[in-house]
Amino acid sequence: MKSDSIFYQIFLNFPTIFFELINQPNTNTQTYEFTSREVKQLSFRLDGLFLPTDNNPNKPFYLVEVQFQPDDNLYYRLFAELFLFLRQYQPPNPWQVVVIYPSRNIEREQNQHFGNILASNQVQRIYLDELSETVTGSLGVGVVKLVIEPETQAINLAKSLIYKTKEEIIQPKVQQDLIDLIETIIVYKLPQKTRKEIEAMLGLSELKKTKVYQEALAEGEAKGEAEGKEKAHLKAVSNMIRLGLALETITEYLDLPLEEVQRLAKLTENRS
Repeated sequence: MKSDSIFYQIFLNFPTIFFELINQPNTNTQTYEFTSREVKQLSFRLDGLFLPTDNNPNKPFYLVEVQFQPDDNLYYRLFAELFLFLRQYQPPNPWQVVVIYPSRNIEREQNQHFGNILASNQVQRIYLDELSETVTGSLGVGVVKLVIEPETQAINLAKSLIYKTKEEIIQPKVQQDLIDLIETIIVYKLPQKTRKEIEAMLGLSELKKTKVYQEALAEGEAKGEAEGKEKAHLKAVSNMIRLGLALETITEYLDLPLEEVQRLAKLTENRS
């Protein structure tokens, strides 16, 4: 499962989840942009950046790293990228680093070189399996924890999150998008299952027939038409490729000919 791609989509589409994770749930996410930025000297690319969009110099920018595999070189690379970024862009805002691990035993601290900086209040390490009960009561954090949930328990948690989404999220389009994200995570966790089988397991078959879901779907389609079908499809294909989905799977999800998906994938590759 490509956890970094999943987290990219979570933070891109639901930035409030990130700020819940770092215990800043009241942050106005409208004043942040989640993006990536190239550091030219060594062709580094910072794939997870929350950059302030207002002119408040006291508001930090966040460099986010999702690490699900042991890596002895992580902190060497991460802090090299950070300080090269600071040198190149000289942002007016203070920096914060957030590293997300599934569990503490994945981390390789390298305290000889980074002990002091890791202990500073500008670095926050999050271990998903150690989140407190108070934090895990959040819908958004629950979606994040679904990524590390064992397959045997993932379906029950996903059902609970879908129910919670229907109870807590009022806006139909946001509700639909979050349910689709939960379904996508399960698709990754259970690659041997078909989409229809997963819909049945999660109880989504009937949900997708409801008036609320259909209205949300229609809203999304109307927005896509307003933006232009080409642009909407290109964005969808780009996001799904970033998630690691095969072109055949994208074809099924978007109900497009394979040749069209291949053409859009080529456009995405040329733009990157």
